[in-house]
Amino acid sequence: MSDEDQDEKTEEPTEKKLRDAAEKGDLPVSREAPLFAGLLATLVVCTLVLRDRAIDLADVLARLFDDPGRWALRNGADALLLFQVVAGAAGAFLLPIFIIFIVAGLAISFAQNMPSVVLTRIQPKLSKLSPMAGFGRLFGRRGFVEFAKGSAKLVIVGFIVFLLLRSERDTLTDALFAEPVGVPDRILGILIRLLSGVATAFVLLAALDMVWTRVGWRKRMRMSRHDLKEEMKQAEGSPLLKAKRRSLALDRSRRRMIADVPRATVVIANPTHYAIALRYIRHEGGAPTVIAKGQDLLALKIREIAAENRIEIIENKLLARSMYDHVEVSQAIPAQFYKAVAEVIHFVNSRNKPPITQKVG
Repeated sequence: MSDEDQDEKTEEPTEKKLRDAAEKGDLPVSREAPLFAGLLATLVVCTLVLRDRAIDLADVLARLFDDPGRWALRNGADALLLFQVVAGAAGAFLLPIFIIFIVAGLAISFAQNMPSVVLTRIQPKLSKLSPMAGFGRLFGRRGFVEFAKGSAKLVIVGFIVFLLLRSERDTLTDALFAEPVGVPDRILGILIRLLSGVATAFVLLAALDMVWTRVGWRKRMRMSRHDLKEEMKQAEGSPLLKAKRRSLALDRSRRRMIADVPRATVVIANPTHYAIALRYIRHEGGAPTVIAKGQDLLALKIREIAAENRIEIIENKLLARSMYDHVEVSQAIPAQFYKAVAEVIHFVNSRNKPPITQKVG
């Protein structure tokens, strides 16, 4: 992404943009946080596990090498038994270490983002093998920031290690003249203090890097006004598609309405511009209901179907126009039309001859 394109992205990302990025695996991930988790796990191992587990493993190996005659290898079963003893001691030594490192790795992953499986992130891409793209990542703005972070980290950690080793120089000197049995404990103590100091420094480094990573990711997710408009169009649908859907819905509605015209009791017309098809059957109850209405060509179609089905067509310009404006299809007529419609229906019911076009009112 060029700097010019990034400068155009001045709007905060929408929830949809962030959700899409998360689904693609594009999430803020600090590189320092896993290092801190590894240091912390190593410190826990050295403090709580290494000394006791190492002693147990050493005892098993000492018994093995001090008295090898106890382990006669006469057949495969003897070899399997020896392997089980050594593997069991090694497993008892290594298993807690593995568990601590796995728990630390999972904890730091959950602390940054909820883990998810994104297969597209592990698919091979030829673009990742491009030398030009690699140079761009190394010598671009992001590469410079990573180089500066690595240099600062090296200087800080190196300075802390220097201070700690200088403070432990008397202990190191004494270890040269101490009994060999006590040397491992002295070295382990120095290692624990070194790890404690480096881990303390990495707490701050990891926290700053997580904040920096999230701020940079949020900035990279910013959108331009054009992006916002495009997303809104996608959410609401293309205007052309919406218009097409409305047209199809209106067409289906007209087809259903035309199919209902043969059920009408009377059609009130004006005389060619408007047509209202009413249904009123006494035993069905309720007020007369508009089952179809139309203007111009649709009105002519309603009249044509009414004539084919021998439905009375009454011309009443004022009533037809007023009902067209105030009554919707499948809606009972309001009280203001009761008297006028009652006169029309009474007139229709009083006739007993083939339907013809009449003028009422």
